[in-house]
Amino acid sequence: MEYGLLGEVLGHSFSPQIHAALADYEYILLPTPREQLEGLFHRRDFLGLNVTIPYKQAVMPLCDEIDPRAAAIGAVNTVVNRNGKLTGYNTDIDGLIYLAKRAGVDMSGKKVVILGSGGTSHTARAAAGELGAAEIAVISRKGPDNYDNLSRHLGAQVLINTTPVGMYPNCGRAAVSLDAFPALEGVLDVVYNPLRTALIMDAEARGLPCSCGLPMLVAQAKRAAELFTGEDIPDARTEEILRDLTAQMRNVVLVGMPGCGKSVVGRALSKALGKELLELDALIEARAGKPIPAIFAEGGEEAFRALESQIVREAGDRTGCILSTGGGVVTRAENYAPLHQNGLIIHLTRGLHKLPTKGRPISQSTDLRELWRRRAPLYARFADVTVDNDGPLSDTIKEIEKELNRQ
Repeated sequence: MEYGLLGEVLGHSFSPQIHAALADYEYILLPTPREQLEGLFHRRDFLGLNVTIPYKQAVMPLCDEIDPRAAAIGAVNTVVNRNGKLTGYNTDIDGLIYLAKRAGVDMSGKKVVILGSGGTSHTARAAAGELGAAEIAVISRKGPDNYDNLSRHLGAQVLINTTPVGMYPNCGRAAVSLDAFPALEGVLDVVYNPLRTALIMDAEARGLPCSCGLPMLVAQAKRAAELFTGEDIPDARTEEILRDLTAQMRNVVLVGMPGCGKSVVGRALSKALGKELLELDALIEARAGKPIPAIFAEGGEEAFRALESQIVREAGDRTGCILSTGGGVVTRAENYAPLHQNGLIIHLTRGLHKLPTKGRPISQSTDLRELWRRRAPLYARFADVTVDNDGPLSDTIKEIEKELNRQ
């Protein structure tokens, strides 16, 4: 008898890791074909289940009792076996309410627009209702409120995305532009891979309270663990787990002048943090089949930058890595979003007199002081933090680790 996750596991599956951190019980993945679903519930050889796509509705008639909130939503994501009696709950609503409150998104008396009409949309509607929304509109592809008549909702104050648009591997996409909602006060996206979808980055750029769905994932698991064990778990534990998962998923992105030490620091960070190092210049050379000076000689800087942006998009979609970039990655604004979506961008600085130029076409053809004058504002625009790399390597690594712990 054990606890487990039933259904299709999409993208990152943190559930066993989260439950191991929440309580002392065995928790396993239970991929089950639909034709075996009824038999699993008939045997009842489990203490509890979390249920994910595509079984959140299918398990409802197999339960002996449905919690009123789950019944109203029309979906069950948690089943508890109490002495042979199966009760179905929906803890996604607890997760979404936690997500909204944590992000500072107030729905009381507000107009809420929900993107998508699937199962999570039903949860979002219920959560918005519990949080006091005055009006709720659901946008679907074919319904009366759809993506072709968004102008009907210019007064929307809160936007919740419940669609998979923008989820890995289709990063960089958004179901709507926030230009359609000039009165917005907050944005929530249930997608958590990447950590910042295009929608969330749009909200960030406008200074709006916003959040991806990772807090919702952890909070709903916390509530499920409470139902499994009958014991209360403090929200502080949710925050601890959330910090750990964010650190696990987060990329550390190094930008800075050519020769400022990104490769050396990247290798040391990779060892210190246990994260894979992606040297973007090495990936560019591997893709082109030639060294960077040859790319410049044959196609010029424009050809190099185009290939660099392609590699940036691919590397930026990864999670849990160290990304060591080329010195000119900041010269293309389009490179910011893929680096920022999963990453903390660190600008490494070093005295110009210490920067080598050998094998670096731009450094060799341009006065370093002029190159710095042009690029300094670009590094500042990309960077989340700046770390000096003029001293010992150990000091640089300690400072970066300190910055990571602040996030």
